[in-house]
Amino acid sequence: MLHTLAIMAPIILLMGLGYTAAHIRLINREQIQGIGQLVMYFALPALIIRALTDNPLGETLNPRYLLAYGLGSALLFIPVLLWMQRRRSESLSSAAMYALGASASNSAFTGYPIASMVLGPSAATFLAQNMIIENLLILPAALIVAELGQRQGGSGLDLLRTIGGRLIRNPLLLALGVGISMALLDVRLPAPLDQVIDMLADATAPTALFAVGGALYGLQVRGMVGSVSLIVLGKLILHPLAILIMFSLIMPGETDVLVGALLFASVPMISIFPLICQRYSMGSIGAGALFTASLASFATITCLIALMSRYSLPPG
Repeated sequence: MLHTLAIMAPIILLMGLGYTAAHIRLINREQIQGIGQLVMYFALPALIIRALTDNPLGETLNPRYLLAYGLGSALLFIPVLLWMQRRRSESLSSAAMYALGASASNSAFTGYPIASMVLGPSAATFLAQNMIIENLLILPAALIVAELGQRQGGSGLDLLRTIGGRLIRNPLLLALGVGISMALLDVRLPAPLDQVIDMLADATAPTALFAVGGALYGLQVRGMVGSVSLIVLGKLILHPLAILIMFSLIMPGETDVLVGALLFASVPMISIFPLICQRYSMGSIGAGALFTASLASFATITCLIALMSRYSLPPG
């Protein structure tokens, strides 16, 4: 128990600092968004590039890991999509948002800081691989389905062009492309630039947690407990369970890898979830789900880490 508290305490304190800073008006919402932009456009890309170039690409990108994590996430995405549309009579666009919230982790802002406390430097390798699944599989799938639900004319090519345009401007995807290219071509950056990459990468975890804590201030859940609960249950319970099943089938016995995958799967949904939901008239539900999942995850992640400690799963 003390080991679990030692891991979670810095995470809770950093998020608490962000929340307190917003509560006492030391920083406002626009400044919090600015901190988030710093993480999204500079610190996280630097971390991904470093993760992909510090070791041979074959050691960083594990095809079986990508397959297991991708299938585990899809194993949840598809049933949630179908169930929400057919059983609960949600529109196709709304059902896609429920499925996205349940199956896409906030690997960047929450997953990496937590995993780095448990796993150390190897957490960056998991982050790089999860970014591929989330940004090239789950997010595009959700956007395609949601746009299909909103379509009022236009060709399939227009739909793909719209979604492709959004994805190609994603800084994390660009960082993945740069990092993989550098690793394949064995490109080495000049020492000053390499040092800048290291400094930005090292700032990722504390800055991201501070930004998440600040963003939580002021969010409320009113009149949508049922809808929010479904998304939170899917994300914090069913997603880790789906990942556990797929890794047990595809990578049995590789406990170090399983620990990393479970830690990332157990965190709340992607931070831009409310913004994406807003386009499909689900902004309040998206914000409520993110708020509730962020609070509930303290308990669920603490329990997960305690269980892994009990069974000696965490490495080191």
